[in-house]
Amino acid sequence: MKVNKEFLIPFVGLKQGKHQFEFEIDKKFFEYFDFDEYENVNIKVDLTLDKKSTMLELSFKHKGTVNVPCDISNENFDLPVKGKLNLIVKFGEEYNDENDEMLVLPHGEYQVDVSQYIYEMIVLSVPLKRVNPESVRNSVTQNKIEPATEKPAGTDTKEETDPRWDKLKNLLTDN
Repeated sequence: MKVNKEFLIPFVGLKQGKHQFEFEIDKKFFEYFDFDEYENVNIKVDLTLDKKSTMLELSFKHKGTVNVPCDISNENFDLPVKGKLNLIVKFGEEYNDENDEMLVLPHGEYQVDVSQYIYEMIVLSVPLKRVNPESVRNSVTQNKIEPATEKPAGTDTKEETDPRWDKLKNLLTDN
């Protein structure tokens, strides 16, 4: 996988405090990861980097849509997704990303690559079952529509009712 310079954040020149970054994610972003499960992607990622004296705190938030096939109708639709991820970056002897919530960078590093974290955050926010609400509405409507049935010739149109209820109906009309 190539490193995309757009997702490298140089933190050495930043002052202590909070810094905002925005990323527009599209289908090309996922091509870097050889991931082609989405037909189209339109997601905005907001990243807040809080630089402290001994560590960095990264807060990711994303919101947008991914175009995926519906599990019911197999037609593509735009599935809304959103999510967030918090990451702590500390400094140590060697690189270590074994912990999901903490990244250890070697002393002397001057930038952090956030592309892998953005990728994982988006992919994990897409549900396993992808159902277009329109497909659900259409299938429910089709199930409620009953085919018209014709009554055989010579059948009474008057329904038979329980005689006890007929007596009660008379009470309503006897005014």
